[in-house]
Amino acid sequence: MAAVTMRLPAARAPLDSSALRGGEKHLVAPGDTITTDTGYMRGHGTYVEDDKLIASVAGVVERVNKLVCVRALKARYNGEIGDIVVGRITEVQQKRWKVETNSRLDSVLLLSSINLPGGELRRKSAEDELAMRDYLQEGDLISAEVQSIFSDGAVSLHTRSLKYGKLAQGVLVQVSPSLVKRQKTHFHDLPCGASVILGNNGFIWIYPTPEQKDDEAGGYTANLEPVPLSDREVISRLRNCIMALVTHKIMLFDTSILYCYEASLPHQIKDILKPEVTEEIVLEARQRLLDSEG
Repeated sequence: MAAVTMRLPAARAPLDSSALRGGEKHLVAPGDTITTDTGYMRGHGTYVEDDKLIASVAGVVERVNKLVCVRALKARYNGEIGDIVVGRITEVQQKRWKVETNSRLDSVLLLSSINLPGGELRRKSAEDELAMRDYLQEGDLISAEVQSIFSDGAVSLHTRSLKYGKLAQGVLVQVSPSLVKRQKTHFHDLPCGASVILGNNGFIWIYPTPEQKDDEAGGYTANLEPVPLSDREVISRLRNCIMALVTHKIMLFDTSILYCYEASLPHQIKDILKPEVTEEIVLEARQRLLDSEG
């Protein structure tokens, strides 16, 4: 019979926010006055009333020269050209797929914006249109890049590279897009034996690192071989480490995830999400990050 862990309510010492975030940030709630200086320009998340710049959303005040904006702490994904996203196919339409990417509107992947199997470069024909479900169908997970933004804010995607395409076996973790740090690359092979795709849209894909890159299929064949237990344990530990970092609002990037993973090794996978263990692991990872920056 499986053991059951029961917890009773207990008072815990609050975490020192400055130790976690590396300094104070200007947080505002809707209606808070950001500044009364009329020399500032109004950016996203603000409005002007009685010569005062006021926040319209809850978030962190960001200043770029004279431009002041408020980055919402919780918001849907707003696409930017060049972003890497992980999404799920929701509908197959004429010459396009609809993709759920955690934004206000469904994203679009046009048939003309994909690589054909085998990386073949040619114009798409009527036969390709009839075979769209052979490439991608409802429920498939894909990685893609933002190609353009439509006037209504919807995102147009493309997979014109062999590193993008259908995702096979792994674990999807959904977090707030504001916690994913923008980097030059969002595909990371971690030394622990697993890889992550950190989607700018807050969808994170964790999967076993492939032994060899399969470039022949053009990103449309899914490897459905059984995943060894050791790989599944590494993926589960990474997943719990990411959730621990999210709980304490730590930015997600390859180094923070790896430090948290290494800090969690003395603990069992199922114990990582216990509040006191989470706190210990995150503090150790955060301290290593601060030391490496210093």
